[in-house]
Amino acid sequence: MATMERLLPGDPAPWFVAPSATTPRYSFASVAGRYILLLFPGPAERPEAAAALASLAAARAEGVLDDVNAAGFVIALDPDPARAPREAIPGLRVLFDRDLAISRAYGATQPDPASGRTRYLPLAMLLDPLLRVIATAPMAQLPALVALLRRLPPAPLHAGQESPAPVLLLPRVFEPDLCRHLIEQYQAMGGTESGFMVERDGKTIGTLDPGHKRRKDMIIADEPTQAAVRLRITRRILPEIRKAFQFQATRIERFIVACYDAADGGHFRAHRDNTTPGTAHRRFAVTINLNDGFDGGALWFPEFSQRRFRPPIGGAAVFSCSLLHEATPVTRGTRYATLPFLYDDAAAALREANQASFAP
Repeated sequence: MATMERLLPGDPAPWFVAPSATTPRYSFASVAGRYILLLFPGPAERPEAAAALASLAAARAEGVLDDVNAAGFVIALDPDPARAPREAIPGLRVLFDRDLAISRAYGATQPDPASGRTRYLPLAMLLDPLLRVIATAPMAQLPALVALLRRLPPAPLHAGQESPAPVLLLPRVFEPDLCRHLIEQYQAMGGTESGFMVERDGKTIGTLDPGHKRRKDMIIADEPTQAAVRLRITRRILPEIRKAFQFQATRIERFIVACYDAADGGHFRAHRDNTTPGTAHRRFAVTINLNDGFDGGALWFPEFSQRRFRPPIGGAAVFSCSLLHEATPVTRGTRYATLPFLYDDAAAALREANQASFAP
């Protein structure tokens, strides 16, 4: 039991990446924003494992696990489809722990002093929308965790009240003339489809998935416009980051105008901006809106609340790159924005060291 108590209420649950039946690299960090029932049943042939899986399936059928307020995850040891638990989406997913690394991190294994082998300690865990532990119990007590989940407040109120994300909202960063100039540059040059970075076999690669992200970007190539953007970020954003977060940003990554268009469902689903070796140096993300006259296209942070953020024309939202965030679909019109990342000299050294991680 001492091993099972490694993770106590209030502790952050370890993030991990694991294969599922349909995804080779499922990022557990991306599921924040809802309650999570996490089950470590151990070997599939155990009768008690079947009983626990039936309990999760019943919770899903009841509507307790709906992917909106709560979701269930089974950490399975055997990837054989004939013996592995079945996924039932929405609500119930199966991830595979072939080398027991996830089970060890969560305290589901223990060395046996007598034999020297690894003992498996089946357990269940309930996590809050920040992926912090609410309760841990032996697997046989899974029904009690389901009963506890039923009594909890809705996920956005898990802290007892709305918990705003730590976001700086800064109006008056770009003047209207600069906003118009950037939009005119985009409309004259056009944008190209924008992907996102993923890690595969230790390498950082760019990929396109219109179901996850749909956006077109234009690189701001001329130096006078870059200088105008840099000056305003330096004068009007960096002092506020220093005041709010005690962080001195010294570097800017990328000068772009991004376009989310309702015509192709422009959006970017929930993600974090620094989860690969090639992006680990990023410290703060900045969203500067260049126009209005569109519907949708708000920024929100599922780990914290349902509150949507939409800076005014020329205004910025500034937040840590580690926060899970989403750009909601633009449903009418076109949204233009400038989206730099900020970091410091120490992070610049990390960026340089990780350059070799980029795949050709």
